[in-house]
Amino acid sequence: MYYYDPYGFRSFAQDQLIANIARAVNGQYTAIACYERLANMAPNQEEKEQILEIRNDEIRHFRTFSQIYASLTGRQPSYQIVEQCPSEYRAGLLFAFKDEQKTADFYQDIAEQASHPYIKEQFRRASADEQNHAVWFLYFLTGR
Repeated sequence: MYYYDPYGFRSFAQDQLIANIARAVNGQYTAIACYERLANMAPNQEEKEQILEIRNDEIRHFRTFSQIYASLTGRQPSYQIVEQCPSEYRAGLLFAFKDEQKTADFYQDIAEQASHPYIKEQFRRASADEQNHAVWFLYFLTGR
C-alpha cells in the first residue's frame, strides 16, 4: 500500500517521517497505559467513562500508526513507554492535558510532512482528536 523499500533507498525526508511516526506510536502506547491508570483513579463514573473513551481513541491511533509504520518499513515498530504517568489524579490530568496539546501540534507537523494522502488524513484526524481530549482533561482539571 505504501512505499516499503527493501533496498534502503529512502530519502532523508522519508527517514524523518518514519522516525516521527515511531515517536507517535510510542506516545500512543504511553497514553494508553497512562489513561487506564487515570481512569482507575477517577473520582466518579462520568470522568472514568470519558477517560476510557479517550483511551479507546488512543488505541485506535496506536493501531493505525503501527500499521502505517509497518507499511513504510516492512517491520513492526518496537513499543516502549516514553514518559511515566503521575501517580496522583490531578497531576495525571495536568500531564495528560499538556501532552495532548503538544501531541496535537506534533501530529499536524507529521500531516504536513507526509506526501501520502492516507497518512496526511490519519494524522490530521488524530490531531483533532488530541485537541478534543485536551479539552476534556482541562474540563476535569477546572472542576467544571
